Amino acid sequence: MNDRVIKSYRFREERETEWRKLDLIIKRAEKRGVDGLSDEQMADLPGLYRQAVSSLSVARSISLDQNVIAYLETLCARAYFFVYGTRSRFWERIAMFFARDWAAAVAAARGPTLLAFFCLFGGALLSFFLVLGDNEWYWTFSGHMDSRNPNATYEELRATLYETNTGIVDMLSAFAAQLFSHNSGIAIFAFALGFAFGMPTAVLLLYNGLYLGSFYAVFWQKGLGYELTGWLFIHGVTELFAVILAGAAGFMIGGAVAFPGQRTRMESMRQEGEKAAMVIIGAVTMLFIAALLEGFGRQLIRSDTVRYAIAGTSLIFWLGYFYLPRKHVEDRRD
Repeated sequence: MNDRVIKSYRFREERETEWRKLDLIIKRAEKRGVDGLSDEQMADLPGLYRQAVSSLSVARSISLDQNVIAYLETLCARAYFFVYGTRSRFWERIAMFFARDWAAAVAAARGPTLLAFFCLFGGALLSFFLVLGDNEWYWTFSGHMDSRNPNATYEELRATLYETNTGIVDMLSAFAAQLFSHNSGIAIFAFALGFAFGMPTAVLLLYNGLYLGSFYAVFWQKGLGYELTGWLFIHGVTELFAVILAGAAGFMIGGAVAFPGQRTRMESMRQEGEKAAMVIIGAVTMLFIAALLEGFGRQLIRSDTVRYAIAGTSLIFWLGYFYLPRKHVEDRRD
């Protein structure tokens, strides 16, 4: 047996007891959370973690058994999250995200959210009035041949708002999945483009607003504005809000790049990126809900009153969720 093997064996024999003790503590914490640890285990955890990190450093430097190195790397990574990282279980973090973190991130991003709102609906208002003045503008903004265009009759347009085929339920789940994939792609794209000072994000929001406004103008001209609003906003409140939040996340990144202040641009992007990530993850969740409303609710619900009720309830819910104060939640953070 050569010296390296003997050294590796002795190294492991001398320290393995502490490694196993740390492993048992981490396993218990993973199952029950940090609150499930005894006072003695809580006191032992930092010291055992530092010993494991030291052992890993030594093992790497003297090229011990690769299995030992892999074991220590995994053990240290698991322990790190309980020593320095989150001290709650996975489902607790998910619950905290929806109870506090997401709403707090959105509420703190009022400026970027308003900017995204004006980009989207500013484009919509511009194209709406341009198409009302001259229908030729519709073909500029739509970019494709949609049957719901200025040449369609009142009856043809109205028929698209009230689905009469009751045998479509089976295909709606696939339709909802397709809508979610499409809309979440747009949202993530708006967020990802933010690094270029937010300019591509603004263009993408403006483009989608131009199409929305031109589409709305076609129905308005035929006296179907009221009906279209209910048909559109049964899901559109949630969907457009999500797109606005995705744009806001992009503007947060763009602002961090353009105006880093006393920080480096990379540090500024890192700090704002953590907040923006909260916003975009929640926005994708909203788009999933919107896809269900669009794929099922909009097609199966043909009552204007019910459509408006769902749209109004959605708006009140999201505004309250994001912007009403949460005193009891803030107290928990202190």
